[in-house]
Amino acid sequence: MRALVVYCHPVPESFNAAVRDAAIRGLTNAGYEIDLLDLYAEGFDPVMSAEDRRNYHTPELNRLHVADHLERVKRADALVLVYPTWWYSQPAMLKGWIDRVLVPHETFGMPGTLRGLDRRLTNIRLLAAVTTLGCPWFWWLWIGQPGRRILFAGIGEIIHAKARRLWLGLHSMDTASAAARAAFLVRVERRFAGLTNIGADSVQTASTEQ
Repeated sequence: MRALVVYCHPVPESFNAAVRDAAIRGLTNAGYEIDLLDLYAEGFDPVMSAEDRRNYHTPELNRLHVADHLERVKRADALVLVYPTWWYSQPAMLKGWIDRVLVPHETFGMPGTLRGLDRRLTNIRLLAAVTTLGCPWFWWLWIGQPGRRILFAGIGEIIHAKARRLWLGLHSMDTASAAARAAFLVRVERRFAGLTNIGADSVQTASTEQ
């Protein structure tokens, strides 16, 4: 199994780097081959240009500037996103990656009149997000969990229909104690280490940890 870990944080020494490493340790223990995509370190350009937008719906042309990233997504069995939640959603860098890389025809077919998107990333059997949030868990629930919904209601509709979904979040990050942060790292590693079976025939259920 191959896991594409998309990491997004501008500060190398951030706590999110430790979260990334914990996720990778767990995935490695579960038997995954790791493909780490560090958006800031690789200098990814999240800005959709006028050319990109004009070619967005045109097969072949819409993949020209993101072909390498697109192929890495298509080779993965698991897509794992590690990032901080800013203003209740993904950082602009990560949102730009989603906008530019998950293009029509390559990752989904445009919907007909009475049906949803055509799933074309059926190679993805696990969609996971690990994030830190400044808000407390009850506020996150009250505003409708927008960042989570973007991923699971959006990307979740173009991957394998039985794909497992996992959300792990550390809330109140700004005031979290050292003990709380350490416990979160342990939880992240353990949860990923337990994901040893993501086959299409296994029973998959959504999982959320606040």
